[in-house]
Amino acid sequence: MGVHVVRLGTPRSRGEGLRLGTVRRPPRGVPKAEVAARDFYDVWLPKLAPSAELFGWLKAQPDLDHAWPAFAKRYRAEMKVPDAQHLLAMLAAFSRRTDFAVGCYCENEARCHRSLLRGLLKQHGAALA
Repeated sequence: MGVHVVRLGTPRSRGEGLRLGTVRRPPRGVPKAEVAARDFYDVWLPKLAPSAELFGWLKAQPDLDHAWPAFAKRYRAEMKVPDAQHLLAMLAAFSRRTDFAVGCYCENEARCHRSLLRGLLKQHGAALA
């Protein structure tokens, strides 16, 4: 049991369970009725995505590697608000009872908020798959 951290839009792995899309926007060009069938997500959970302002700031940076530590710090600060803390605690509790996945569209997990989300879930006691 546990949380799988995935790239949305990739084929689902066996036993992955429900997919939660921790992204700010739905996938472009994909009809709502097809989002789950195309392996994006079953439930959209944008509260765990970086804010539009923070994402915009990161995209405007000329050197992603140089900007990443500041982005990570700011994302973790955004996740300290009560709504995010409650969601993280709930997901951590669920992870000890069932399998599910959280994910984002980014190709490189090392430079994606899902890598930070993995750490935040672990801090909340989540069982990671």
